[in-house]
Amino acid sequence: MPSNIEIKARVDDVTTLHKLAAELSQSQGTQLVQEDTFFCVPRGRLKLRHLKDCPSELISYDRPDQQGPKESVFNIAKVQNPEEIKATLAHALGIRGIVRKQRTLYLVGQTRIHVDNVEKLGHYMELEVMMQSDQSAEDGEQIANELMEKLGIKSCDLIDTAYIDMLEPANKDTSP
Repeated sequence: MPSNIEIKARVDDVTTLHKLAAELSQSQGTQLVQEDTFFCVPRGRLKLRHLKDCPSELISYDRPDQQGPKESVFNIAKVQNPEEIKATLAHALGIRGIVRKQRTLYLVGQTRIHVDNVEKLGHYMELEVMMQSDQSAEDGEQIANELMEKLGIKSCDLIDTAYIDMLEPANKDTSP
């Protein structure tokens, strides 16, 4: 099963973060508009990601809620009929909540840098070090820590939870 090493952090100066990420990636990044519908599941998280002008994805993942670099194990399936899948999963499992965000994606080596503007939450960033089969979790953590330093991310900025968890009280009305 694929895995990555992740961190998530609050962002105070989004302009500087974009500048540093663009320099590291030698690109202006890719703009993405995402809506993630999370379903009630007994273990991990399950979300249907709707991407504007891109195929939708059903993503199952499991990771500890802790600050700093952590391993996330995931599966991704492309979805051709997202509205039917959403209705079916909502009926079977129930909808936990919806996360809407505008994301800028920068690629630096094997790492995805996400600069997110999350509706109702504000600016955050994520690092996802996409692990290769011959790498240990410690290797991924080292890469994440080096990028955090280059991007000016401090340990006090790190958060230990997913956007859906932060939005939970605001997600009581999940009607589309």
